[in-house]
Amino acid sequence: METEDVSVREQLFHNRVRETIICVLLFICLYIVSYLILTHFKKTAEFITDDVEDATVNKIALWLCTFTLSVAVCAVLLLPISILSNEVLLTFPQSYYMQWLNGSLIHGLWNLVFLFSNLSLVFLMPFAYFFTESEGFAGSRKGVMARVYEAVVLLLLLALLVLGIVWVASALLHDNIARKSLYDLWEYYLPYLYSGISLFGVLLLLLCTPFGLSRMFIVTGSLLVKPRLLEDVEETLNCTTFEEDSLSRKLNYGRSASCWVKLNLEAMTKDHQIVRSKRIALEMRRKASAWQRNLGYPLAMLMLLALTVMCVLMVCFNVLELLLDETAMPRGMEDPHLGMASFSMFGSLGAAVQVVLILYLMVSSVVGFYSSPLFTSLMPRAQDTNLTQIIGNCVSLLILSSALPVFSRTLGITRFDLLGDFGRYNWLGNFYIVFMYNMLFAGLTSASLINTVTWAVQRELIRAFGLHRLPLTVSRSTVPFRLLLASGLSKIQ
Repeated sequence: METEDVSVREQLFHNRVRETIICVLLFICLYIVSYLILTHFKKTAEFITDDVEDATVNKIALWLCTFTLSVAVCAVLLLPISILSNEVLLTFPQSYYMQWLNGSLIHGLWNLVFLFSNLSLVFLMPFAYFFTESEGFAGSRKGVMARVYEAVVLLLLLALLVLGIVWVASALLHDNIARKSLYDLWEYYLPYLYSGISLFGVLLLLLCTPFGLSRMFIVTGSLLVKPRLLEDVEETLNCTTFEEDSLSRKLNYGRSASCWVKLNLEAMTKDHQIVRSKRIALEMRRKASAWQRNLGYPLAMLMLLALTVMCVLMVCFNVLELLLDETAMPRGMEDPHLGMASFSMFGSLGAAVQVVLILYLMVSSVVGFYSSPLFTSLMPRAQDTNLTQIIGNCVSLLILSSALPVFSRTLGITRFDLLGDFGRYNWLGNFYIVFMYNMLFAGLTSASLINTVTWAVQRELIRAFGLHRLPLTVSRSTVPFRLLLASGLSKIQ
């Protein structure tokens, strides 16, 4: 009997060690990738300065940002890893090499991501910001530790302020519970705070993702070579080259001219850069092969359209399930039971589609976030992003990524229920919130998609028939259809 107990304890110990090693290796890989990304965008002048103290503070803040970004990437991969792990165990149920992939490992990953994401959001990122902005208390000895003390004091004051706001909010909504749990910080206030942060992240995804789904067509179109639809590229390239040469001559004359001419140098330089980028794009279109022009761009647009329509259809189907079946509501589970059954009615193919849709929604939300007027200033620039902007970007990406599992499960993109503390959010059990959230997402995405496709077709037709060269005083809507048709026929001939 004692031998069996020892063997069980040894097995549990080996399983725990194996899971720890896997989690550490995964996090190290994500940390290295995150560090490479941040070093690509950071402003080098802030880390190579004569002031050793400032350089040290900036390096420590960069390490904290790298940790936060790696947690955000891991949060994005939570659902894809869980879904693919279940399908792998279904495909190879008796494989010796897949025994390490079990429910305990996946459950541990969810708990670690939840813990580290809230730790980064509540403590590490505010500390990093206060640390970079602090100079030490007046009269204290200068140094890194003086700035640490000031940052810690500011962080404690911020924590008291946030907890006070949370207590007031909970007292207004749940008066009796708030009074009974006045000192119950860990079991009541922190989960309540996490629930509020997650609700904010899910609402931010609701606003950014439909806008990002429509912007994906524009962003993808700018990266690919468009077909030459009734357009003479050679003629347009010659006109652009002539315009660029004219602006170059004006710039050379302006640099040696009088002061009143030099005042327009900045505007002429900007126009010259725009014309130059346009010429480079036209040269790329001229050098592109017929397959790249006529096949790559339409296939990419059709794929984006198919993914977006699939997301809308799945959300509409989830709305019907919410009305008919209570199990469609998002909820938490204690044991994922991996390898028992597929989480998609279409098997492995459906699970692969779910993974693609989840990653597509995340990319679209990031594109929509940086394209919105409120957050355009946070857009990182290569080798020109200061540390404050890096902190803001890491916080924003962490909020979006940590809300992605709840977002995907609420919309019915996947049937994989939430694990650990992700399923403890208070608002998940409210039918009206979940139902209205699905309806708003479907409506906003459909409206954005229709608007984008309509304007894209109109813009391409106007450009193809040469109507974009008309003066601004001429309304393009007043151009007769016969003139439009005749212009198109003449270009074809």
